[in-house]
Amino acid sequence: MGVLMSRRQTVEKVQKVSLAVSAFKDGLREQPSTRRRAGAADARRGTLEQSVQEGEDEVSAGPSQPEETSAGKAAWERLRDGRGVEPEEFDRANRFTPPAFIRPKRELRDDEPPDISLQREQVQNDEMCEICEVWTAESLFPCRVCSRVYHDGCLRRMGYLQNDSAVDVTETAHTETGWSCYYCDNLNLLLTDEEMYSLMETMKQCKIIPETSLSLDDFLHYKHLVHKQQFEQPMAEAQEEQATLQFSALDPDKKGHIEWHNFLSHESIQLLQKLRPQNALLRLLTAKERERVRAAFLALDQDNDGFIGEAECRRARHTWFRKHHKETPSCNVSISHVGPISESSPASSSSSRSTEKTPRALEQEEPRPVDWPGFLRDNVAFVLAARPNSAAMHLLPPA
Repeated sequence: MGVLMSRRQTVEKVQKVSLAVSAFKDGLREQPSTRRRAGAADARRGTLEQSVQEGEDEVSAGPSQPEETSAGKAAWERLRDGRGVEPEEFDRANRFTPPAFIRPKRELRDDEPPDISLQREQVQNDEMCEICEVWTAESLFPCRVCSRVYHDGCLRRMGYLQNDSAVDVTETAHTETGWSCYYCDNLNLLLTDEEMYSLMETMKQCKIIPETSLSLDDFLHYKHLVHKQQFEQPMAEAQEEQATLQFSALDPDKKGHIEWHNFLSHESIQLLQKLRPQNALLRLLTAKERERVRAAFLALDQDNDGFIGEAECRRARHTWFRKHHKETPSCNVSISHVGPISESSPASSSSSRSTEKTPRALEQEEPRPVDWPGFLRDNVAFVLAARPNSAAMHLLPPA
């Protein structure tokens, strides 16, 4: 009897265990959906709490701190990282992911004089598209500054060609005027992380809102504040007049305001002039730019003695800004053109007041011969400032 009872108990225990195991398995099948519902509820609750917290933060910040909003922070981050349109704003089905811009780093030998002789260099473009790394011969568009080449289709899918810009690239890429790629078009990418931080801090202190246009009053107010911070004294009347002329040079279409990318390029090249010695700027020149500077000097050195006049050196600074103008498509001037500029030239129209004074000033000054190294040093900043495709003059040559 005892043996029979033990067997029955064993069977009952096995049945109970089997039922427990079945119930546990059934619970596992239902648990993921429950977890998903619970997770979704937690996510919605977390998103709601986050939205409420962000709303309270923005209300507490108030209108007096627009740079602290999420949009302002995103704009400052894009400025810091050298990015344009955010990747999530692209149509992933038809566009490539934008490249990550890595800011340069200063090297120990940057301040040493580079070896740039008058001997001509052989400049060659890359064979494959920078984006897709495919070679298709004649359909590639070369950059006039660096050796990179691109397909127009790749540039469109990257979001760098839209409407008018596509026409400009098609018309100018294979001409003497040329076209700058998205790396060379952005002078701000020449700054290191430390230099970019310094520029951002200056703009924040002067209440500059990124990615917005500036009027003449805004531009002059910014220049006054920067001058006072740097020299601890107000800007002189002559300096304010020069700043006004620079504003006009940055506004080629005479809209009454300057676009953000033109203002950023102008401030970037000015900061480079302020923080880096001439030798470091010379190391930024590409092989194509060095060749154009050589061609300019050799064309001005008529007697081949290795020297040119100071007046010729001054006039040569304007040649770097002789770019393609939409209103004069048949004009055959280019950034690589060398020689004296006529009074009717578009490059000299923005500084007509200064050109009127130049002949009188030259009569009183003794001519100073300029050699090849001096010509390089005097023009390097203007060569770099002429990289962008914009018709604006990002660094106005002095009178």
